[in-house]
Amino acid sequence: MFSEKISSVKALKQVAGKLISEFPEQRVFAFYGKMGAGKTTFIQAICKALETGDNVTSPTFALINEYKTKMQISIFHFDFYRIKDIEEAFDLGYEDYFYSGQYCFIEWPEKIESLLPEHIVEVNIEVDADENRLITARLT
Repeated sequence: MFSEKISSVKALKQVAGKLISEFPEQRVFAFYGKMGAGKTTFIQAICKALETGDNVTSPTFALINEYKTKMQISIFHFDFYRIKDIEEAFDLGYEDYFYSGQYCFIEWPEKIESLLPEHIVEVNIEVDADENRLITARLT
C-alpha cells in the first residue's frame, strides 16, 4: 500500500511522482477525500509529474477536462461532484474514457461507484487537525 504524509503543498510534486511510479501500469485513479482535502491540487501535481504544460483546473461544471503531456498522451480529469444522476455519466460517454488506456483522474468517484472499472487505484486524502495530508493509495 502506498502511504505518504505531507505538511506542505511543496511536497506534492515529489509525492505525485512516487504515486505514478508505484502504479506504472495503472491508468484509472479514483480520488476520495472531503471537500477541501486537496484532490484537485494533488491531480495538478500529478499532471505536472506527467509533464503536461496545460493549465490543470477542476472540471466542476464541465465534468471533464482533457490535458496533453509533452508526448501528446491524453489525461482525462473528471469531477462528478455536481452530477445529480448516474445517467449524466452515461451521457458523457464515460466508458470511452475509462477504457481508453489513457490516464483518468476521477474526483468524487463515490457518485459513480458502480461504473468504475475493476483494478483501479483508489487514492484517499485525509486531513488532520494540523492540516497535514495523509495520502494513501491501493489497487482495488
